[in-house]
Amino acid sequence: MDLATPVADISPLGKRLAKKLKRLNIETARDLLFYFPFRYDDFRRLIKIGEIFSAMPKNPASPMEIIGTVRGRVELIANKRSKYRRTNLTEAIVADDTGSIRVIWFNQPWLGKILKIGDRVALAGKIGLDRYGVQMISPVYEKDTGAAMHTGRLVPVYSLTQGLTEKQLRTVLTAARPGLAEVNEWLPDEVIAGNKLMALRRAVQLVHWPEDEGSLESAKRRLKFEELFLAQVQVAQARAEVRSSRAASIPFHEAETRALVAALPFQLTADQKVAAWKILKDMQSDVPMNRLLEGDVGSGKTVVAALAMYNCALHGFQSVIMAPTEILAEQHFQTICRLLCPHGVKVALVTGSTAKISWEVVPRDKKADQPVKKADRRGKKSDKISPAMVRQTASGGEAQIIIGTHALIQKGMRFHNLGLAVVDEQHRFGVDQRRGLKEKSGHPDFSPHFLSMTATPIPRSVALTLYGDLDLTQIRQMPLGRKKIITKIVDQMSRPAANEFVRQQVAAGRQVFVICPLIDPSDKLGVKSATAEAQRLKEDVFKNLHVALLHGRMKAKVKEKIMREFLNREHDILVSTSVIEVGVDVPNAGVMIIEGAERFGLAQLHQFRGRVGRSIHQSYCLLFTDSASPLTLARLEIFVKARDGFELAEKDLQLRGAGELFGTEQSGLPDFRIARLDDLELIESAKTAAGEIVDKDAALEQYPRLKEKLAEWGRQVHLE
Repeated sequence: MDLATPVADISPLGKRLAKKLKRLNIETARDLLFYFPFRYDDFRRLIKIGEIFSAMPKNPASPMEIIGTVRGRVELIANKRSKYRRTNLTEAIVADDTGSIRVIWFNQPWLGKILKIGDRVALAGKIGLDRYGVQMISPVYEKDTGAAMHTGRLVPVYSLTQGLTEKQLRTVLTAARPGLAEVNEWLPDEVIAGNKLMALRRAVQLVHWPEDEGSLESAKRRLKFEELFLAQVQVAQARAEVRSSRAASIPFHEAETRALVAALPFQLTADQKVAAWKILKDMQSDVPMNRLLEGDVGSGKTVVAALAMYNCALHGFQSVIMAPTEILAEQHFQTICRLLCPHGVKVALVTGSTAKISWEVVPRDKKADQPVKKADRRGKKSDKISPAMVRQTASGGEAQIIIGTHALIQKGMRFHNLGLAVVDEQHRFGVDQRRGLKEKSGHPDFSPHFLSMTATPIPRSVALTLYGDLDLTQIRQMPLGRKKIITKIVDQMSRPAANEFVRQQVAAGRQVFVICPLIDPSDKLGVKSATAEAQRLKEDVFKNLHVALLHGRMKAKVKEKIMREFLNREHDILVSTSVIEVGVDVPNAGVMIIEGAERFGLAQLHQFRGRVGRSIHQSYCLLFTDSASPLTLARLEIFVKARDGFELAEKDLQLRGAGELFGTEQSGLPDFRIARLDDLELIESAKTAAGEIVDKDAALEQYPRLKEKLAEWGRQVHLE
């Protein structure tokens, strides 16, 4: 048997389970051996039955139970049906040379055929004490042959699929154990020695068949390190590629920038000034800027980006802003026009359905986005502005700032002298997008400076792992004068009062968001769905108000239409799923209601809350939960009191993990099998080691096994 052996050829049980294992992406012996446990049951404590009573906790407040393994002989075993619960019971008496113990299994009648009187067995799990004596309820069992697999050791526990049991998976894994002989090292020797790592073959063996806690932790450290190391090599290569590129040096026009800042109708925060200075300093270099600007919703990231784009325009360079949706692109257009058109900057907008141009220097008290004309998608002669016209102004150099969606990088779009690319709420430009913009920039030998912006707070460990090729800048201060959003947990008894409060807010001219965890009802989860809640509010609670529904399964055009209508105050209440999390600015929205608040992470709740509080009016965030769990309520209280999204993101990473923080579909999030993104010390070590290797040989020509492993890992991340 080798690592490529199909699971169906490993053993008869493997053949029987092949289809089920495939659902876990396990098809070969290699897949089995590299399918790691997520926890361990410690059944190493071997207890004589006669010693159980004396081993019980002496503290009356403690449960009268211990965890361990009992070995003995089956004295009696029988099936019977419980007349109270209508369940099948399998009862057994197991004895050793010191006493006997009663054992009960529920709804496993086949045990009466598997275990016979006289069989020697090992039983592992909780051993309890009640008025009838010592007993074990539903213990793990196996026939005692001397080679423990499911009892008497640190027993690995794996994620499963329907119809597959832990015992089956461990049995097939044991059959694949000879494949360990083919597990070869791929980490460079200097990395293994420098970080005191266990050999890979030994680590894989111990993670499935641990000898003790110390060796298990060493094995897990090795396997975690190599996953983090691969991610860091990718990051280091990306950074090396950027550093090897050339960009145009864009000087800082200090006098003009100071005049622009002085003319703003608001005062920049200290964080905005620091962020702007770092960006402007980066752009003076001939090495392309590659910076990620983080800040809560409403913290003023767009203004900082505008200062950078203004300096580009002053020096004869174009800038682009790419937004994820048409509405957000239009809002950026309006904001940039208000800020920069009075200072002579020419701004254009192009999306899949809209094109606009703002050429004129207009007074601040007039609309800066004139003329606003819809696109002529038919291409016929008319006085309307078409996407083709915007493309022409971009390629000819007339437009100094071009704002849009992915239409900016599609075929037919070219620029005259592109110096800066800004991407909003997508965290990064991919390699292909970066190269595409370089080719369209008008100077194929130069790469534009890149600035990514996000309102998603990113913990430091995640930033090092996923965005280590980006220089990170945070805006943690909110604009001066911004009112604190009043946040409260509302119990079910107070729901009528909350409904009346909503009516009062709408009567005062405000609008309301209602967030639900699901799109459609689910009996299993028992939480509110957006569709059912929208119908209930529309038909029963707020009959005289306009209620709209928004969710992720709607077509993009439908979502854009509903959001635009809400923005234009055509709806009083918008019921939505988390699709609203990263969205447009609705200054008139004053109330955020979150149903099933316990279903969301702290950072996600913070994103929702950031959708209100964008104007001079007092705003509110109301959390509804059906949970009475003290832990749940304590977690929500953390959110109620906290105002810093970055602190909440760090807490969320500890409580829920990166998958919950970013969402399972988050682009660029590696599917780590064993590594955790809250292990900052290990991430730092992996980053240092990867940087040293890439600095020595960025193409990894001296490290062919590492290069091959990196390509294999990259394909897996892409596919998953």
